[in-house]
Amino acid sequence: MAEQLVELNVTGMHCNNCAMSIHKLLEKKGLQNVLVSFASEEVKFSTADQSLLPGIITDIENLGFHVVDDIATHKTPFYDKVENKFIFCALFTAPLLLHMLFPWHFLHNPVVQLILCLPVFLVGCFHFGKSAYSSVKGGVPNMDVLIFIGSTSAFIYSLVGTVQNLGGHYLFYETCATIITLVLLGNVLEKRSVNQTTSAVKDLMKFQQVNASRVTKDGIEIINAKDVIAGDTLQVNEGDQIPVDGEILSGDASINEAMITGESIPVQKKKYDTVIGGTIVLEGNIKIMATKVGSNSTLSQIIDLMKRAQAAKPPVQKLGDKVAAIFVPVVLVIALLTFIITYFATNVGMQGSVMHAIAVLVISCPCAMGLATPTAVMVGLGRAAKNGILIKGGDTIEAVANTKFVIFDKTGTLTTGKFSIKDIEVAEGQNMESVRGAIVAIEERSNHPIAKSLVNGLSGLPKQKVILRSVAEEKGLGMRAEDVEGNNYFLGTAKLSDNDNFNLALYKNQVLIAQIAIEDTIKPDAANLIVQLKKMGIKPILLSGDKASRCASVAKTLGIIDVHSEKLPDEKLSVVDIYRKKGKTVMIGDGINDAPALTQADVGVSMNDASHIAIQSAKVILLNTDLQSVVKFLQISRHTLLTIKQNLFWAFAYNIIAIPVAALGFLNPMVGALAMAFSDVIVIGNSLRLKVKKVS
Repeated sequence: MAEQLVELNVTGMHCNNCAMSIHKLLEKKGLQNVLVSFASEEVKFSTADQSLLPGIITDIENLGFHVVDDIATHKTPFYDKVENKFIFCALFTAPLLLHMLFPWHFLHNPVVQLILCLPVFLVGCFHFGKSAYSSVKGGVPNMDVLIFIGSTSAFIYSLVGTVQNLGGHYLFYETCATIITLVLLGNVLEKRSVNQTTSAVKDLMKFQQVNASRVTKDGIEIINAKDVIAGDTLQVNEGDQIPVDGEILSGDASINEAMITGESIPVQKKKYDTVIGGTIVLEGNIKIMATKVGSNSTLSQIIDLMKRAQAAKPPVQKLGDKVAAIFVPVVLVIALLTFIITYFATNVGMQGSVMHAIAVLVISCPCAMGLATPTAVMVGLGRAAKNGILIKGGDTIEAVANTKFVIFDKTGTLTTGKFSIKDIEVAEGQNMESVRGAIVAIEERSNHPIAKSLVNGLSGLPKQKVILRSVAEEKGLGMRAEDVEGNNYFLGTAKLSDNDNFNLALYKNQVLIAQIAIEDTIKPDAANLIVQLKKMGIKPILLSGDKASRCASVAKTLGIIDVHSEKLPDEKLSVVDIYRKKGKTVMIGDGINDAPALTQADVGVSMNDASHIAIQSAKVILLNTDLQSVVKFLQISRHTLLTIKQNLFWAFAYNIIAIPVAALGFLNPMVGALAMAFSDVIVIGNSLRLKVKKVS
């Protein structure tokens, strides 16, 4: 049974620690492609066995979270919002801190300090304690364990000092309250920042939330786009967003497809043309028939693709995850050793030893490691999507970053796919009119770019009508047909031709009756693309089913040295395999006849529009036919991986430096809590830089 992506809405997650508790639980259960986002309150994973779902939901709820049907309708209680907890704690922490600045006698009273600290400590106990307990129970202690132990140690130490009246040196209520308040501030900043990194999917989902004008016998009725069914007739007027994929029944329009293709120039559409849901009618009014609705629509497939992409982890993330898993126990041991060594080997006394140990607990931050990769991947995927580049997964980004070879299909990839007829040579005893008639009759039944070009090229010329009984297309070879008189035709690649100028041959009853020479124009930005790839240290390769002479001509014009011509779809597979053994290989094709080769490459890139086959077979879909988007894709991937490495370096370096500094007693626990809160924000901020930075 095929694996399905399961999405759950989970409330009660306040920061990346909560998310990591759920993440570890699901990975322990052997589920694949696990993604937990505390900001969007989503949990995703793949499973082939749907019967496991009730048990998984129970386990998530046992950790102290709630699985709900719809986040939009679910209202988080006022007291449970992390922002409100922070404001509440800040109100009590502020006067506690004031006693350090002003000699107001009543603020120095231990009982007053206890009364001010207690509400903050209780909020901290419930907020961090719940997460800490559930993570320890799940066998993967998270950072909240450290915060909980640190703040509780400071509180109990101060409480003992108050009860036994040991004096001001034993009072650290402000330390306890400040740790909790600052970490809550960190949670608030973290949630807001991570929300920005997940905006790409949310932006696309907004395009689905529109109304549609359905044409009925009684006039027009306004319905939700979700309620449109295939076959409905819809009226779309100037300025409207097209609600679903469809075909134009009447009218013509200028349509902005930038949301799908990243291409800002409007596209002119007329009767019988297809339109994509989510795009906007700039000029004109059209009636369309809904063809793809719900989860079958292009937009839904793109959103699904983006969601799956965010769940696919790059190998570099697995390193961060492994370190984060052993991090908390190691820090607890270091804090304990800090206390023992400081107390017995130095003369700082009990309070100094406790403060050093607490500083170690609150300065350490596995959160930054947990956030380093997913935030960068989400921003990278979002930036690519805004440029009309759909990347299926964070693992694709890492595979692409070390690319050695880029294999190009020729027709429709490096060339425009728009052909013109250069020459038709008719065999002896055949007449031109009947040959033209046969070509048009056969090619009218095909959607191939060459077929359309032949029909257009012969449209104004005299021809003899040929009526066909049946037509069948043979992938990668050509068209077979039979006319009403019983004659069999084959029109396809001219592999057996003596003259390399002719690329198509027409046979009638197994006898060659005509040869056709067609030429394709090279895309204007193809040469520049090849130059840029070579500068990046990537070797371009041409792989085509076309004649050797024409492939050589295109390769020479563009500066490509390695050429593999006259290859059938299955032969392309073995060529891709040869290069894969030498290094990371990217294959760029038009998504339909290249589907097997695209799947075989390390990363398959489809140059096609968002056809269903392209979405299924390629790991990357370029919705914009501009070749510059190939370079853009490679650059965004490289910069995303660079950002991940910078984030992980910061996360590791911060902890390697901060923990010894705290252990040696050079750091106040309150400063530690502030530094810990901001280490997460720095990692997320660096990821957000990807949205705007130059990716040359």
